[in-house]
Amino acid sequence: MSQGSAGNQLPQGSPQALQGISCLGFPSGAEQGWPRGARMFLVPPRSPAEAPQLLLLPHPKMGRISISCLLPASWHFSLSPVGCPRILNASLRQLLLLGAAAAAAALLLCSLLLVRGRHRDGKFQRYLARVRDTEATDTGNPNLSYGIVVDCGSSGSRVFVYCWPRHNGNPKDLLDIQQMRDSSRKPVVMKIKPGISEFAGSPDKVSDYISPLLSFAAEHVPRSKHKETPLYILCTAGMRILPESQQKAILEDLLTDIPVHFDFLFSDSHAEVISGKQEGVYAWIGINFVLGRFEHTDDEDEAVVEVPGSEHHDPIFRKRTVGILDMGGVSTQIAYEVPQSEEVAKGLLAEVNLGCDAHQTEHVYRVYVATFLGFGGNAARRRYEESLFSSSLLRNRQAGLSPQAPVPDPCLPRDAQDELRHRGLRLQLRGTGDFQLCRERLRPLLNRTNGTGSSLNGVVQPPLRLQSSEFYGFSEFYYCTEDVLRMGGDYSAARFTRAAQDYCATRWSVLRERFERGLYAPHADLHRLKFQCFKSAWMFEVFHRGFSFPESYGSLKTALQVYDKEVQWTLGAILYRTRFLPLRDIQQENFRGTHSHWRSFSFVYNHYLFLACFLVVLLSILLYLLRLRRIHRRPLPPGASPAPLWLPEGLPPQKIPG
Repeated sequence: MSQGSAGNQLPQGSPQALQGISCLGFPSGAEQGWPRGARMFLVPPRSPAEAPQLLLLPHPKMGRISISCLLPASWHFSLSPVGCPRILNASLRQLLLLGAAAAAAALLLCSLLLVRGRHRDGKFQRYLARVRDTEATDTGNPNLSYGIVVDCGSSGSRVFVYCWPRHNGNPKDLLDIQQMRDSSRKPVVMKIKPGISEFAGSPDKVSDYISPLLSFAAEHVPRSKHKETPLYILCTAGMRILPESQQKAILEDLLTDIPVHFDFLFSDSHAEVISGKQEGVYAWIGINFVLGRFEHTDDEDEAVVEVPGSEHHDPIFRKRTVGILDMGGVSTQIAYEVPQSEEVAKGLLAEVNLGCDAHQTEHVYRVYVATFLGFGGNAARRRYEESLFSSSLLRNRQAGLSPQAPVPDPCLPRDAQDELRHRGLRLQLRGTGDFQLCRERLRPLLNRTNGTGSSLNGVVQPPLRLQSSEFYGFSEFYYCTEDVLRMGGDYSAARFTRAAQDYCATRWSVLRERFERGLYAPHADLHRLKFQCFKSAWMFEVFHRGFSFPESYGSLKTALQVYDKEVQWTLGAILYRTRFLPLRDIQQENFRGTHSHWRSFSFVYNHYLFLACFLVVLLSILLYLLRLRRIHRRPLPPGASPAPLWLPEGLPPQKIPG
């Protein structure tokens, strides 16, 4: 475009008028032919016919170019020679609309950051929940509910009191059940002896026997909550060995007398003898609940397991659960989740639905559970002594030795002595402390078969996914590694073997000296020291030979407490038996929602409101702009002359030829 003065004119729509505009609104060749300080205005067309027509009128006294093409007529931007835009002549309404749009965008950004922060802070929130779980229970809180579980074991009975707040209304979440703590922050637990099975001959005295436990619980649960507090009396190993008639007599006495003296929520199904399978499932539920493994998540970093959905349900993402190993005095137990595709014998499979709706599959788990009676630490020792007794007597007779001659026992510490009595006969044992030989002597007691997938006692065990699995070992698994060897926690087969070999090979006099100096756990006694070598070998064989865990397996943790809490199967029991209670709270929330839409929306999904507000504001701005464009595109009245599209600032309108 050639340089021109203020009076130069170009025809409308001429190519010369168009080719002088660059992409930034500057005329090409501005440094050479364009007057210094020139300024241009781009005026929106009044009709579609004017859209392609441009008129460029530079002014020598101006130093920037103003453009107002796609926006309303009074909105125009100025481009300085360095290309920086500024908003000029904006009205108050326009500024308010721009401010509203900016505020909506900022609000949406904040809501997204909050949602992401909520996922990132999930672990921190769970940590805070565990900290609050160790505080004293606020019995004055009317929103707390309570539950009582009595564990009637073989050696004694214990009562546990639990509490939980109102359900949050989300069907994906379980009740937040915690163990109740008194004003001293101690768990509300009480134990009495002997076991309930001792009253098999006098069942009418059972209610008097268990009354102190219930009175203790009644003192801690607020009086106003008694009628809505469920009470469960669950009997385990001691009652299982009794005849069914004696079991029934004991339970009938409890169901008859307890409602007379206590007004807890106690029905016929709340008192029963549970099977070993049920006890194992409850223990599995308890540990996974404490670890937070039942929580569902949309975060891909935490969602490590995808459970295929049915025809009407999408796949579910949830955390991987852990397996449990529990070795008591009489029995040993294993439980872990198996996938839907795995075939398991019906008697060893428990399908657990922890959700509040039986038709929902979000909290359905398939758990393999096996209980092995006679494979606990004490029961295994008795079986070993019986085999040792019979084989030693036969060997002494064949060798012509006296029955009183001491028999070497590789499962006792070096030089330790013990005496066996069986059918009026006595047998003296003297320890040799040979850990490897002890393991070999114990392997026949596993009763393994040569079948594929065989475990203890010939029971078929589903394949273990070792690379992605995680197990927790309780009771004897913890005592064997921690009480004497002081290596509880993360288990290493190599470290454990070296420590056990050194312990077994140490003289008994040295071990007693260490015990008197307090080098072992506070609750370790001389009985533990004497049979530590045997139980270490038995635990090792059960874990690696019986359950087929390779010695390189590194995902076993032996524990007595998790997050400073002793995890009991009673926690899993009350969680499972109260699983339908959230349905009542969810229905109440839905009922309130019919009267208060704001409360129902803001309760869980308030970040969606931010998005809705942003969309409403954005839509309003777009409608306003479209309406202004429609106004400015209206055709001119007949006889009216169109205004030029480009006008020099400060000059009167130019006459356009033609």
